Amino acid sequence: MRIFVYGSLRHKQGNSHWMTNAQLLGSFSLEGYQLYSLGHYPGAVPGDGSVYGEVYRVDASTLAELDDLRTQGGEYQRKLIQTPYGSAWMYVYQRPVGGLTLIESGDWIDRDKYK
Repeated sequence: MRIFVYGSLRHKQGNSHWMTNAQLLGSFSLEGYQLYSLGHYPGAVPGDGSVYGEVYRVDASTLAELDDLRTQGGEYQRKLIQTPYGSAWMYVYQRPVGGLTLIESGDWIDRDKYK
């Protein structure tokens, strides 16, 4: 199975250690979403823009660990999307984004430009 990650799970980001057993397939820009800063990590929501991230091949145990990390408390919901590498899961932010900082480029690496 595959997963699309766009923030702290990306290569060389704060939570990339969760992806140690995953195989990077490549980068991808997903249209129809916007990226917001939640502080130390981002949230992607449906909207008028694109979100840049990476697609990985993961095993079932890694996906279960990521679900525990991302879906507790209802902050994110896992959704199936289409990528150039095949269908992949992504975590979509489920809470209101009013008052949060929009990362207009859609790339978490650019977050400091939008403070």
